[in-house]
Amino acid sequence: MIEVEVKVRADHSKIRPLLEEIGANKIGIEEQSDTYFAAPYRDFAKTDEALRIRSLGGQAVLTYKGPKLDKVSKTREELETPVDEATTAKIFQALGFSEAGVVRKKREIFSAGGITICLDAVEGLGEFLEVEINVSDEKDLESSRDQLFKFLSRFGVDEKDSIRTSYLEMVFEKKN
Repeated sequence: MIEVEVKVRADHSKIRPLLEEIGANKIGIEEQSDTYFAAPYRDFAKTDEALRIRSLGGQAVLTYKGPKLDKVSKTREELETPVDEATTAKIFQALGFSEAGVVRKKREIFSAGGITICLDAVEGLGEFLEVEINVSDEKDLESSRDQLFKFLSRFGVDEKDSIRTSYLEMVFEKKN
């Protein structure tokens, strides 16, 4: 699966009424804790990849994110599978992986017109709006990305506002 995603800074108090106005369906709210891992044999920051365990509601998901596929969005291959968090972390440590960092956020999830909309309040970073569409074929990337930017224009957002930096990278930048 390829996740076509655009992220921007956003004031949630201004976005929520607009989501209501367009008839977006509220899916729910999640408290997420993402633990990222560094590989002993390659630098994920240089290869533009990510490996994480996401904890939410007593469950965990292992996610691999491949390199970004364009210069404007956060579009990339994403593979996920449910895991036992503690066991998976121990396996990674036994294989020489180390914890690279943790990102905690509260995520409100909405859906509208085939687009997933996330209002993220990220610990230490602030408020963001993420929109995404999942596709299975690379031929759909450009049209899906255009669809996301057209959707975001309803909120006064355009392509120049897109943030390609991950939350983990932002956390590291803030520390330094």
